Amino acid sequence: MSSSTHLSTTSTRWDARLWGVLLTVSLVVGLDALDVSMVGVALPSIQADLGLSTSALQWVVSGYVLTYGGLLLLGGRTADLLGRRRVFLTAVAVFTVASLLGGLVDDGVLLIVTRLLKGIAAAFTAPAALSIITTTFAEGPARNRALGIFAVFGASGYSAGLVFSGLLTEVGWRWTFFLPVPIALVALVAAIRVLPKDRGTGQAGSYDLPGAITGVAAMLLLVYTVVEAPEVGWASPRTLLQFVATAALLAAFLVIETRSRHPLIRLSILRSGPLARANAGVTVFFGAYLGFQFLVMLYLQSVLGWSALQTALGFLPAALIVAFGSPRMDPLIERVGTARTIAGGVVAHVIAYTLFLVVDRDAPYVVGVLPSMILLGVGFTLAFASFNIQATAGIPDEEQGLAGGLLNTSLQVGGAIGLAVVTAVLTANGEGRTGPDALLAGFTPALWVISGFAVAGLLIALTGIVRRRPRRERVEEPELALAAAD
Repeated sequence: MSSSTHLSTTSTRWDARLWGVLLTVSLVVGLDALDVSMVGVALPSIQADLGLSTSALQWVVSGYVLTYGGLLLLGGRTADLLGRRRVFLTAVAVFTVASLLGGLVDDGVLLIVTRLLKGIAAAFTAPAALSIITTTFAEGPARNRALGIFAVFGASGYSAGLVFSGLLTEVGWRWTFFLPVPIALVALVAAIRVLPKDRGTGQAGSYDLPGAITGVAAMLLLVYTVVEAPEVGWASPRTLLQFVATAALLAAFLVIETRSRHPLIRLSILRSGPLARANAGVTVFFGAYLGFQFLVMLYLQSVLGWSALQTALGFLPAALIVAFGSPRMDPLIERVGTARTIAGGVVAHVIAYTLFLVVDRDAPYVVGVLPSMILLGVGFTLAFASFNIQATAGIPDEEQGLAGGLLNTSLQVGGAIGLAVVTAVLTANGEGRTGPDALLAGFTPALWVISGFAVAGLLIALTGIVRRRPRRERVEEPELALAAAD
């Protein structure tokens, strides 16, 4: 997108067209995020209705995560090269059709195929949407406010996914697939009307196809291996060979990128301290969160015997805090900086996970569950917008899609790894047991693993605070002119 598409000034007072751009792309990203978790509570109903085995059932979730996480990087680069508007519109259309088909099919394999298609579509809409925001709103207060609103939809999607899943499952699991269809159609029509046209930067021969193939293949294989490892065994020959193959593909990708005239990733972009911290931090942050969400969902239903609706309402406080708090984050980020707000968010999550370790499991909801849900909402509100700002600050317009793709790839891969590790811990400790006893046997070890992820995220966040090089920091972290505060 050329500079002509910077419709805003440095002012945070926007006209209707700017609001239209922001709300349209934010709505679609909210749907992408919603789809990651919305089928969670509905899985038992899907399994019973379609006769899926447990191993097949996991692909309803992991099929989406695989294609979403594995293709995000390619999606970001494609948006830069072919034009963000064109990529965004095409991907939203595919997402809409796949959502409709997912609610209509009566075959488990076809349902999984629709989830794969939706993951592919999301992999292109998410980085395109983020780069539309960062190239439409000038860096500084205007962009930070826009990213704060953008984060409301993304973070609320992850938080509200299980809530909607529980509510809709009471009516029928197919509604978890039908719900996005009318919303996506509205967003598609709005996008056609309000998104500014852009030509992209692609030219004949400028697309790094070898890099795209090896990079995407490595990411897909990595996520696939981690998702499958709990079932086939972490030390099995198959798992080890897949990790070796992943390493080989990554090595080939790096060689190609260093030699290509038009690389998929300008590797020097990874030298940016803020970008590197944001990507590393969001990986462990979301890995811990998604693993915890999965664990608590099982706990509430399998151990406490809650219904799908009760489980949904149990997560509601976190979703409400994110929805109401994220739009109001801009003044705090302006004042204290992204590093401190991220650290504050991670601390809130560490405390939330720790409470589940120490509180009496027979305690009522207001004592045993609600405090952690409140802290989860506070943590997501503090950290999510800050990760987006930190990852894209100071990045040239022509590489905003790449920066957005990197961040979202880290988010999804982190979620897949966190969920896979938690599942592996539950499986290993619950071996020989069935039902609630199996879950309880692995519950505490899994919480320790989740807490470990969160502590690692805190250490990463603290590296952005303890640095004491103000002059250099102002160059490296132009976002919000926060270096002085950091």
